[in-house]
Amino acid sequence: MADKRHGAATLALALVLGGTLTACGGKGQQQQQAPQGPPTVGYVVVREQPVTLTTELPGRTTAFETSEVRPQVNGLIRARLFTEGDMVRAGQPLYRIDSAPYQAQVASARAALARARAAIASSEALARRYGELVKINAIARQEYENAQTSAQQARADVAAQQAALRTAQIDLARTTIRAPIGGRIGRSVFTTGALVSASQTEALATIQRLDPVYVDIQQSSADLLKLRQQIMDGQLLRDGNAPVKLTLEDGTAYGPQGTLRFADVTVDPTTGSQVIRALFPNPNGLLLPGMFVRASLVQGIKQNGMLVPQRAVTRDEKGQATAMVIGVDGKVQPRSLQTTRTIGDNWLVTGGLKPGDKVIVEGGMMLRPGMPVKGEPWNPNAKPAGGPQGQPQAQGQAK
Repeated sequence: MADKRHGAATLALALVLGGTLTACGGKGQQQQQAPQGPPTVGYVVVREQPVTLTTELPGRTTAFETSEVRPQVNGLIRARLFTEGDMVRAGQPLYRIDSAPYQAQVASARAALARARAAIASSEALARRYGELVKINAIARQEYENAQTSAQQARADVAAQQAALRTAQIDLARTTIRAPIGGRIGRSVFTTGALVSASQTEALATIQRLDPVYVDIQQSSADLLKLRQQIMDGQLLRDGNAPVKLTLEDGTAYGPQGTLRFADVTVDPTTGSQVIRALFPNPNGLLLPGMFVRASLVQGIKQNGMLVPQRAVTRDEKGQATAMVIGVDGKVQPRSLQTTRTIGDNWLVTGGLKPGDKVIVEGGMMLRPGMPVKGEPWNPNAKPAGGPQGQPQAQGQAK
């Protein structure tokens, strides 16, 4: 009897517990099936604003000044007076050529000049005496005219010998080869003892001035024509004083900014590009001739530009740019966009949006057209935080 009473009590307790669990489970299912509010999304309001349009183009550095050191007289190099790779100043002696033959030429020219000056004194004295004699008809007039001619020839000989002496002195001075410009000098192609001549084609060395330095930028002639047409049509405003920024070959930004100097008047027929030259300060000598760089320069200013964050724009299977917009009824509307370029973290939109549109930036992953949403202004500086799917914080963290 006791065992039967114990079994009945156990069965009753199990039925009570089962009913309680069933009631709790049913209540949980009712809570899960309860309707939720519209998802919260972050949006930005589209506004028209002046947008500076820049482009990044390839370029090469070029020395500001380049001069080849060449001999102007013939002879043996007796000494090299500089260290390869050093900075030299304009007029600094670089080479010394054997000067003995040129010193002899100067001495010979001086002697010839002295002889000519002595001859002119004699000729002029004879002409004066004949002038007195011809007045009293003591000599024929022809003799007097011959004496005058001899005196004039003597004066011409003096002038010629003075020029010859000056030429010999110039050649003697040219035996010391000096730097034509200031800058950094490269390696010496000729050594001491080499025979050089004024007519040789190879330079002794090359000097380059590297502060400042030119950057020759290559731009497509088609892009240049399009840009000029947009400026002429008023779509863009020209910014003539805009600086040029430089990125080095390793990807680092070059500190000093440059300025545009000119655009070449011809187009390279092989590449279809035009050269634009910019000038950059180079106080530390970081830029060397021939380096590959990328230059960022301002093309113009678009007064009514519209910028949309890149994270708000997606592409469909055809590559068409699309975005989700909050309509006036608070529901999601898809838009097809026309985009031209990226500016920082934004797309420049030229079609598909109008000022005042609310473009969804965060929380739009699971949205469908026509779905009601609750919009909040998007704060790009807000730190992402965890939250349920559809919240702006959760979307930012997932990205």
